[in-house]
Amino acid sequence: MASRDHGDPGDAPTIAPPLTEVANSARPSAAEEARTVAASTNTATLASLSADGDPWASLVTYGLLDGAPVLCVSQMAEHGRNLLRDARASVSIVAPNPPEDPLANTRITLAGRVRRPGPDELPAARAAHIAGVPAARFYIDYSDFSVWILDVERVRWVGGYGRMDSATGAEYDAAEPDPVSPHAAGAIKHLNDDHGQALLAMAQQLGGYPDATDARCEGADRYGLDVRVGTPRGWSVTRVGYVEPIDAIDQLRAATVQLARLADPRA
Repeated sequence: MASRDHGDPGDAPTIAPPLTEVANSARPSAAEEARTVAASTNTATLASLSADGDPWASLVTYGLLDGAPVLCVSQMAEHGRNLLRDARASVSIVAPNPPEDPLANTRITLAGRVRRPGPDELPAARAAHIAGVPAARFYIDYSDFSVWILDVERVRWVGGYGRMDSATGAEYDAAEPDPVSPHAAGAIKHLNDDHGQALLAMAQQLGGYPDATDARCEGADRYGLDVRVGTPRGWSVTRVGYVEPIDAIDQLRAATVQLARLADPRA
């Protein structure tokens, strides 16, 4: 029996493959994507192991110390007692502002072992948690609360349907959050509202879809644009990479103008 794509109700795949080579498919690595998601919020689901060895999921808040989640948990909570018994843990973090379909949203799992920071590291860990969770300043020094650092050993990133990858803890530690995507919503709206023809030309000439009939930008990061295309063969999402990576949101306009000119010199 032939396999089907996610959400395909019939026998024909809904995701149309590119017809020509994508000019530049550069995109953030799984580690970079994970660092970006981790930096985008301050809440996670913590998975710890109960006294019986059963999985226990609970809501926690966190800050980041060089990318490592810093938790502040009470020993009165079951997850606090779990961490005292067994250092193995993971956190699941969901990117904010989810789409209508929650499973189309970006999320990550960071797995590893927790540890209590030593005296030299505790002030920085404490400050990192309060920076991520300002309300924690009211309770972080209570006697039943403890600060923990999750040393990330394994990373799983899911960018929605059909987009997923893994990374090591070392790769995660070495990566940095994307400087563009958290600030790109206004620019993406402007591209879609005012530059639809330019996006269509990019998809046709640079994105591998010469038969595209419509195009819409779904995301922007330091390496390029994610563009959703419609074709007579179905829909897909393609990648249109900039000529060079950018380092700030104020460089996005020049990078997209350059792409528009490459796709259509008359633009």
